[in-house]
Amino acid sequence: MGDQQGRREFLTAGVLAAGAAAIPNASGATPAVEPDAPRLIPKGATVLFQGDSITDAGRNRELAGPNDAASLGSGYAFLAATNLLVHRAEDALKLFNRGISGNKVFQLAERWQQDCLDLKPDVLSILIGVNDLWHVLAGKYDGTLETYRDYYRRLLDRTKTALPDVKLVICEPFVLKVGAVDDTWFPAFDEHRAVAKQIADDYADAWVPFQSVFDRALTVAPPATWAGDGVHPSQAGATLMASAWLRAVGE
Repeated sequence: MGDQQGRREFLTAGVLAAGAAAIPNASGATPAVEPDAPRLIPKGATVLFQGDSITDAGRNRELAGPNDAASLGSGYAFLAATNLLVHRAEDALKLFNRGISGNKVFQLAERWQQDCLDLKPDVLSILIGVNDLWHVLAGKYDGTLETYRDYYRRLLDRTKTALPDVKLVICEPFVLKVGAVDDTWFPAFDEHRAVAKQIADDYADAWVPFQSVFDRALTVAPPATWAGDGVHPSQAGATLMASAWLRAVGE
């Protein structure tokens, strides 16, 4: 098998299918995205992407409406949204991005009414957690793992009270060991990932194992290919993320 053919098969059958395993759960099982995941997004749905800079991806925050390229940024949320808009053009979906660079989970809570509840999403996707540790390591924040866990749970309790029928997509925080990410991140970052997975088990309708996707991608190319600073994905990395997200929601 030639190198190019092997890489194509890897990307289609492996990374883009999000086939790599996620972190073990408490029972010891190894969850993964199922190839036949049921479709989570109904016709006419409002879909909201929430999170930090990875979701924000340079979006124009002056544009508040759905389905606008500039308002969706240039990252995985944009790529997933445009895929839906093409392949489900007849379904009148409304797709919003409200990620804000630098956010930690408590900052989502501070803006949740306007940037989530007022939009009344049918499907809510959240990727949050990297700044909850990164800013601690940088000496800019004194939050703890318990802060992350407790604020996240309260946020989802509040969401389910206001929007009892909302479908929740919880995304796994991820890093690659390159750039800003070194050994000082561990094992604390893995503990944050484990908290996110437990929260997903308790609340979510879908789990997106981003760390697993990138771990598998490292067998094809080095970390800088996928996220130059170890945190923010390249276009290649964002494409892997969008594919994994779509797989998780059954698209």
